[in-house]
Amino acid sequence: MLPWLAEPASDHLSTVRDTPLAKLVRDDMLAMILRGELQPGERINEPDVASRLGVSRVPVREALRELEGTGLVIARKHAGVFVREPTAGEVRDLYEMRGLLDGFAGRRAARLEDAARTALANLLDASISAMDTASDAHDVQRYYRENLRFHWAIVEAADNHALAETYRTVVQKLHLSRLRNLAQDMGMRASIAEHTRIARALRKGDVARCEDLMARHVSDAYDRLQRRHR
Repeated sequence: MLPWLAEPASDHLSTVRDTPLAKLVRDDMLAMILRGELQPGERINEPDVASRLGVSRVPVREALRELEGTGLVIARKHAGVFVREPTAGEVRDLYEMRGLLDGFAGRRAARLEDAARTALANLLDASISAMDTASDAHDVQRYYRENLRFHWAIVEAADNHALAETYRTVVQKLHLSRLRNLAQDMGMRASIAEHTRIARALRKGDVARCEDLMARHVSDAYDRLQRRHR
């Protein structure tokens, strides 16, 4: 599960006993970053995190070092740790990589056995319906969450651990660049039409078309983002 698709637990630290404390703190901060509660460029206040979670600053520092390794935060000497703001070049590179990953996932998913493929296609249709509802309500954040759910369902169905781990890393980094745009309509109707074509190709088991549509969908999304910032 992608962290920002899950609802925050009401008593996360007290209900998970066998997980290292630093990992629990890391997961909590990761979810805050990906839900936009900690914005790109914002300084992460160690004492505030420790106080909120009821822990010492030691596991907070360990968690921040782990997050720095993911590229989601950056430590600045004498200034502290900040949520990263990806550069334009980094965003371009990440979209290119995501296009390759999505295409591969689409090809794998379209090769599923009939029953599994039909079940996935039904799930994707339900996701598209939810995107339609969000678009009609001009609820961009709800639309975006459902968009992520659509793509993650295909990645999970591809049943390739290396793909899933790499995809999660790429999408998390890209997410930082998209947080500032979630109050805007980033071409939801055009995107929904693309999702619909993907779901139809997958339902038919059209491997080549599904791969191509997935890769082009990511490329078109990047083009829409570029037009927005011109």
